[in-house]
Amino acid sequence: MTEPKSLRCQRRQTSEKAQGMGKFWLGLTRGVFYPLTAALARTEVTGLERIPAEGPALLVFNHVSHLDPIFDAVTVHRAGRVPRFLAKNTLWNVPVLKSVLVGVEQIPVYRGTADARKSLRDAHDALQHGKTIVIYPDGTITKDPDGWPMTPKVGVARLALAHDIPVIPAARWGTRDIYDHYEKKFRPFPRKIVRIAFGEPLDLSAYRGMEHDTHALRDVTHLAMTGVRDLLGEIRGEQPPTEFYSSARKSRGDDGEA
Repeated sequence: MTEPKSLRCQRRQTSEKAQGMGKFWLGLTRGVFYPLTAALARTEVTGLERIPAEGPALLVFNHVSHLDPIFDAVTVHRAGRVPRFLAKNTLWNVPVLKSVLVGVEQIPVYRGTADARKSLRDAHDALQHGKTIVIYPDGTITKDPDGWPMTPKVGVARLALAHDIPVIPAARWGTRDIYDHYEKKFRPFPRKIVRIAFGEPLDLSAYRGMEHDTHALRDVTHLAMTGVRDLLGEIRGEQPPTEFYSSARKSRGDDGEA
């Protein structure tokens, strides 16, 4: 396995560079997040080299804790890429944080408003410009008591099929041991282990050009999240469930947006 630090060094010539004030904000977040994740956990990463050094990529993750984006951002940055997340638009209302989010080109998600599809448009634009997008198809932190993925939203398939790009399933486990949102428990001690694994890019050749086909969207969404779930089972050393968790008891392949 290529160690994250050495991989970034190998990709020094191709590593993404922020522009303008983005350099300042990226440097600031790196200065905060790198030591923070190191203090909270020892991160073990496999398959990091599967993130392409250049060009667009869609990274599909599970979501178990509010700490996930921090650990995922640091890990993707160690691959020489600047990750773009789809985050709740209300974060843009927070002073200073708004400047950070704008500076590092994060993408606001407008749920339940007339701008609900704008986040996908911005994500499409980022992919067209060769950026790396991180998406959590659960749509929120999983409500599954055992931490397995929920019924995924089809926004991930809309992005995957509209662009001929690597779509890479990824899984992370250990962040909920540090901060459990639903239990309102923060346990920084003792230092934890966070495991992150990246799988092989999905083969979506049979679905290309079918981004407007409802059945294709559901199939690709299920395929992507199944890859995530199987990776999660591997790093947890457990057999994953055969169905995705749904607190609303809806059938899998929900038609919700990202």
